[in-house]
Amino acid sequence: MAKIVCATSVLLGREAFDSLGKLDWIPEKDIGPEVVRNADLLIARSKVKVNQALLHNSHVSFVATATAGFDHFDTAYLNKHGIAWTSSPGCNANSVAEWVIAALLHLAMQHGVDLQGRSLGIVGVGNVGSRVATLAPALGLRVLLNDPPRERAEPNLDWKPLDTILKESDIVTLHVPLTDGGPCPTRAMVDCRFLASLKPGAIFINAARGEVVDEESLLLGLERRYIGPAALDVFAHEPDVCPQTVARAAIATPHIAGYSYEGRLRGTEMCYQAACRFLEAEPQWTPSPLPPDPARVISHTAPHSSPIETLAQIVGAAYSIADDDRALRTGLTPDEAARRRHFQQLRAHYPDRHEFPAFTVRLGGESADLARRLSRLGFGIELL
Repeated sequence: MAKIVCATSVLLGREAFDSLGKLDWIPEKDIGPEVVRNADLLIARSKVKVNQALLHNSHVSFVATATAGFDHFDTAYLNKHGIAWTSSPGCNANSVAEWVIAALLHLAMQHGVDLQGRSLGIVGVGNVGSRVATLAPALGLRVLLNDPPRERAEPNLDWKPLDTILKESDIVTLHVPLTDGGPCPTRAMVDCRFLASLKPGAIFINAARGEVVDEESLLLGLERRYIGPAALDVFAHEPDVCPQTVARAAIATPHIAGYSYEGRLRGTEMCYQAACRFLEAEPQWTPSPLPPDPARVISHTAPHSSPIETLAQIVGAAYSIADDDRALRTGLTPDEAARRRHFQQLRAHYPDRHEFPAFTVRLGGESADLARRLSRLGFGIELL
């Protein structure tokens, strides 16, 4: 029987992996060399650094992360030692895309940003960027796409050079992986030159990786108003978030854009299916569907609001990005250790946040246009 170590941060991990072998259910902070020494499989999330220091002299032959990214894996070491590994690409794509939508609607309401007919430049059109491109027209946005690796593979799509994206976009949102090598390295790609090339007053959004932005350059751009409002979910030196950057940002949240309940659960499912394939075991577990909940029914009967105002009210009822923004700001003290603890605690104890398809909107008297916009965002519609 396989011995499995699974981090307690893996949503429903106990229910899933208990069917595959002898399970040790361990907090991430306690997963060290002694814990994994006799394990065959390791299932975790991004706080567990999977490298030689962790796995040397262990029995581990398979590791999986219930996250889309795998920056915390030393893949060269894993490959060299014949250790199978997998991540969960796309598991949280919809969650991050919904965060972008919530951020834009918040900016529209709180900062007077006009969205209708504006251009949204998406830099990085993988799982997340593609999903943002699908949702954005619900806000009346025109989408411009930039992704050099995809452009080489799919040259017939309507791609734009990065220079064009920066000059023509009213909003620029990043959805690139963190890379150091290859033809398109992304580490610190957002520097003074990048920011100076933005359309004056452009909104800047980063829910990708903090390290793709040179934060000193971003702070300078915000202080001198070279750019417009910034919405940030990730930071260059996590978990030590720079208070000055947060103070200048219009929206700042603690790296939780991809933390929806559904996104985390999809990560668990993807790891479980991969583990079953590795063990050549027939899958026995599937997560139960969400039970009905009156809290996920949103009634709206305000026909005189503008479409963007109405969308902001409904999206805000499903997910209040303002609450996450306030939660981060309240703990950014001058004490660096306290800031780090605050950031980590917000992530470790993040409440369940459901994605838009988990909600039903009851509409009364609104136009068909609003129903179409809400449907595009994924909401269920019930006409009264």
